[in-house]
Amino acid sequence: MTADLKSEELPFFLRPSGLILIVGSLMALKLFAASNAHFVEDEAYYRIWGLNPAFSYYDHPPMIGWWIATGQAFFGDTIFAVRALVLLLGLVGSIALWRTASILFDRRVAGWAVLFLNSSLLVGIGGMLATPDAPSVFFWGLCLWTLAELIHSRNANWWLLVGLMAGLGLLSKYSVLFLGTGIVLWLLWVPEARRCWSAWQLWAGGLIAVVCFLPVLYWNHLHEWMSFYKQFGRAGTSGFTSKYIFEFLGATLGLLNPVIAVLTILGCAQLIRTARKRGSVASLLLLTCLPFALYLLYHSLHSRVQANWPAPLFPALAIMAAVFVAGLRPEQHFWNKFAVVGVLLGIVVAVLVQIHAVWPVTGQLARKDPTFQLRGWPEIGMELREIATAENAEYVATTSYGLNGQIDFLMKDDLPVIQLTERIRYIMMPEPDMSLFDMPGLYVTEKRRNKAGELQKSFETVEELAILERQVKGVPLEDLVVYKVQGRIGPVFEPIPSN
Repeated sequence: MTADLKSEELPFFLRPSGLILIVGSLMALKLFAASNAHFVEDEAYYRIWGLNPAFSYYDHPPMIGWWIATGQAFFGDTIFAVRALVLLLGLVGSIALWRTASILFDRRVAGWAVLFLNSSLLVGIGGMLATPDAPSVFFWGLCLWTLAELIHSRNANWWLLVGLMAGLGLLSKYSVLFLGTGIVLWLLWVPEARRCWSAWQLWAGGLIAVVCFLPVLYWNHLHEWMSFYKQFGRAGTSGFTSKYIFEFLGATLGLLNPVIAVLTILGCAQLIRTARKRGSVASLLLLTCLPFALYLLYHSLHSRVQANWPAPLFPALAIMAAVFVAGLRPEQHFWNKFAVVGVLLGIVVAVLVQIHAVWPVTGQLARKDPTFQLRGWPEIGMELREIATAENAEYVATTSYGLNGQIDFLMKDDLPVIQLTERIRYIMMPEPDMSLFDMPGLYVTEKRRNKAGELQKSFETVEELAILERQVKGVPLEDLVVYKVQGRIGPVFEPIPSN
């Protein structure tokens, strides 16, 4: 393939103008959905991070918290503010992907890669959600771009930017460590790349990545390495099982888009043939993906892999699919049509789901609806405010981080919301005045997780007040139980665990 393919030689939908129209339209829809659809639980929790910026957090490195804080600085404490930078930099990520594929291959591959990424179900539907996957995918993609520029220009100074992007990726999610391993494998496998070991810029880039990661190391040092214990203690903690591997593979292929997944497998096979001959470009794409892919496969043999975890691999997977389609001969009409169907399928599903997220078409799917977590919260907030006023409540207590995040946003102008358990999640915030718990308050819990009986050890009064039904179009989704608590007689908070 050649990198000098002219735009007029391409179909309109692969030209820059066509891509701008398609991706821009999808972005406009995401802006609409991001402004009007409520939070999912994790987003509501990460919103609290944005309000309390820190060097790191119990669950993940701090980047998504910093992104949210930036949005909140411009747009206030709103749903759109939480998602603003995710949307903007998602668009930048598509531009970087186009550049990466165009210099590694040609504009035909670049056009298909951008279409495939944006029509993958994870990006097309979930690309507006403010979770650590967003900066992780973004900086993984930018690191791939800087490596492409390095190969294209043979200018060792690009290693400095590679290190910066990798370091920022490490500030996003620990999974970017696997990208670093993949880069080392590439440097060892490709003869041409081995010359980079003698370049001072390579080592300086590595140092830049470490310096970027220092805030996370410092925070973990101060907090007994809590975050590392949580994340790195996941794999291999139980015996081997085949229970989860097919779930992992099915979820990955489904969220990539089943049609695009087929093309990715074919493109990967094509690149493997080149990589066997130690081709630099093919080896780069495959080896930067390999360590993380192997880890996820290994993890799935022990326990469940969350569907979003493979997300950082999606830009490279989109390029692999594009390599196969762009290399088709004119007479191979089936595969060309197959690729177009894949793009259209992804776009149609993304449009329908995002419209459904704002204006529900039906509630009959209930908890099986992928937008289940978004539903019914404003109504819950109104009911809680009425109960709080009637009971002269001074605070709201919870024992679930997702529910705590949702209610904290709903009650942000009224009462403090405090999770009694897992206090390590909120170590970046001042601890509440304990005298607050001597006054009347509300305790809210999901009915399916109700542990109100345990509160008898902490409060003199634990009285059930109401059951609030979260619903969509009249269909029940979840019951929340509201209790009145008053008169502290024992410890309120669970102790923070020590390692």
